[in-house]
Amino acid sequence: MILVMLAGWQALAGLGAVDPLLLPSPLEVVRAAWTDGALLLGEGAVTMVEVVLGLGLALATGIVLAVVMHAARPLRRAAYPLLVASQAVPVVVVAPLLVLAFDYGIGPKVAIIALVCFFPVVVGALDGLRSVEPDLVRLMHSLGASRIGVLGRVELPASLPHLFSGVRIAAGVAVIGAVFGEWAGAHAGLGRLVLLDLNQLETARVYAGVILLALMAVSLFAVACAVERLVAPWAHEASEPPAW
Repeated sequence: MILVMLAGWQALAGLGAVDPLLLPSPLEVVRAAWTDGALLLGEGAVTMVEVVLGLGLALATGIVLAVVMHAARPLRRAAYPLLVASQAVPVVVVAPLLVLAFDYGIGPKVAIIALVCFFPVVVGALDGLRSVEPDLVRLMHSLGASRIGVLGRVELPASLPHLFSGVRIAAGVAVIGAVFGEWAGAHAGLGRLVLLDLNQLETARVYAGVILLALMAVSLFAVACAVERLVAPWAHEASEPPAW
């Protein structure tokens, strides 16, 4: 399918029906990626560091908040609507405000990425914690397990498949958050480079940068899947069809 799309793209660009400044051919994109590969990879490394830090911050804070909300029902009832309402605030509005408040360094970008990734992580972890069978919790208590023991031995392991569902979503949108943060103001980064190239009509390099951003998101998604298979293999074993 991808090869057919690329062939159609190359044919359309080769016919001259579209201005090359608007739609460069795949060969021109590959040529731009080869010529400016060092520049693209260098700026991409900056963006990847921002993404990893922001995603890590969202994971740390999101899991802690989910555990606290799960343990304290009044807090969950009070905080959950606020958590949902936070997603109604457009990132394109928040990003410039954070940059104005905290300068053009890496901090605002990490905060924006964490803000984008925070919601799916919290919701996934909280749904996982609440998915445990009440009978199993009562059984653990009858065997003398403490509240922390039940949390560590039953609830947290059971929440891992739901948590990683949120992590996979967060891994995909983290790159979007990084681009928004760099567009709001940055000294370096692939999102900044794409914006500058767009203003300078370096369209082929824009496409190369966008493809690299997509590859970064796919790579993060793949890493999340690999880590899930490593720490929660039972989730995949339960979902796989039996071998005949």
